[in-house]
Amino acid sequence: MNAVLAYVRSLNPQLPRPVWLIEVGGVANSLGNGIVIPFLVIYLHGVRHFGLGISGLVVACLLGIGIVGSPLAGRVVDRIGARATLMGSLALLAAGYGGFPFVHHPWQAFALALVAGAGNGGFAPSHSSLLAALTTREQRTSAYALTRVSENLGFGFGGLIGGLIASTEVPASFDLLFAVDAGTFLAFLGLLFFVPAVKAPAVAVAGGFRRVLRDRTFVALLLLTAALVAAAYAQVATILPPYVNEHAGVSPAGIGAVFFVNTVVIVVVQLPLAKALEGRRRFHALALAAGLFALTSAAILVVGHALHGSPAVVALCGVIVVFSLAECIHGAVNNPLIADLAPAELMGRYMGLRTSSFQLGYLVGPVVGSLLLASSPSGLWVSSAAVCVGVSAGFLALGRRTPLDISLTPGPEKGPRKAFRVLWRTSDMTSEDPLSTDAQPAPHQAPDAPHAHTGGSSSA
Repeated sequence: MNAVLAYVRSLNPQLPRPVWLIEVGGVANSLGNGIVIPFLVIYLHGVRHFGLGISGLVVACLLGIGIVGSPLAGRVVDRIGARATLMGSLALLAAGYGGFPFVHHPWQAFALALVAGAGNGGFAPSHSSLLAALTTREQRTSAYALTRVSENLGFGFGGLIGGLIASTEVPASFDLLFAVDAGTFLAFLGLLFFVPAVKAPAVAVAGGFRRVLRDRTFVALLLLTAALVAAAYAQVATILPPYVNEHAGVSPAGIGAVFFVNTVVIVVVQLPLAKALEGRRRFHALALAAGLFALTSAAILVVGHALHGSPAVVALCGVIVVFSLAECIHGAVNNPLIADLAPAELMGRYMGLRTSSFQLGYLVGPVVGSLLLASSPSGLWVSSAAVCVGVSAGFLALGRRTPLDISLTPGPEKGPRKAFRVLWRTSDMTSEDPLSTDAQPAPHQAPDAPHAHTGGSSSA
């Protein structure tokens, strides 16, 4: 029993208080997203009587604008700071989603989608950059892992709450959904007033995105990540349900059970896996994650051919456990790796491009997957597995040319919580922001040479 208690205590990420405030805000944010996003098309079509095509385009606009918006938001982060950018993003999200109850014409929905989409595009780069700035290198793996837990937990409960409230027979129920969603963004914004702001560089960053794109390791990591998201994340999230429904006779309730298992595994396993990865090679871990994704695709194909109904649901629950483990490994490694690759003055741009790589994968993956599903269902999952195997090999090759101090996951931080003490010192506060300090991220960036030649969720 003492050994078990000691292990549980060892999972405590020992993060600074400002980071815990951000994690609490992240739960509120993802709760609101879960309450609204799954029901937005239903609202636009069933309550406002827009066509399904128009309703889908509104949602696509809202979620897709980040491909362009996230890099631009990253530039803003590097100019004015991560906390200020995150506050602006949350304000836009509150205004955008909060305005949907007043929509009566499609143009109004598209206008609000642009507002909320701009906020959505700025959220991930500023959120990830702020976490990187408020933690030491040793704390980042746990901080980003905890973020994945909070995102999945909040979104899962949000979907459950939204499903209990929303009803097209009671249009006012959707007004409540949007009001609660806007309230969660405002609650997160309020918490940020108690989080210290890390000062942005005093002068404009020389080189900007050109300097980022000369970072060959980072660019290669982005390309591999986009391919992995398109071949694995996007296929399971969007193409798995129609495939198993048609080929394995799995009902919507069974599909819901599979995704519930996914959420539970991530919430339970993410932090222990992040702890287990300490001191291990990051690119080997990424290669393992891609290999597990390939195994998932192959297993889905087998289930579709061999099982039907309830046995298929049971088997898919086992398959999704493997998929979830791969998600946890990838999620624990990717963002901290990008934070370590990025020079402090370019952190926002790095995180913005990292977000765009995920969004690109989610844009391309469903399109290609749906075409393959229509023409060759077996070819879909064979192709998915093959791409994941190729990505795994790419991660291994990339790891061989990356310096050890970057490719190795930091071990547990020794001594008390250094970032906590530094960030809350009271000297050198700026007149613009009474909570800001001169604290900078821990000086554990990649050496200059790799930066001459060389990301992250809410995850989701």
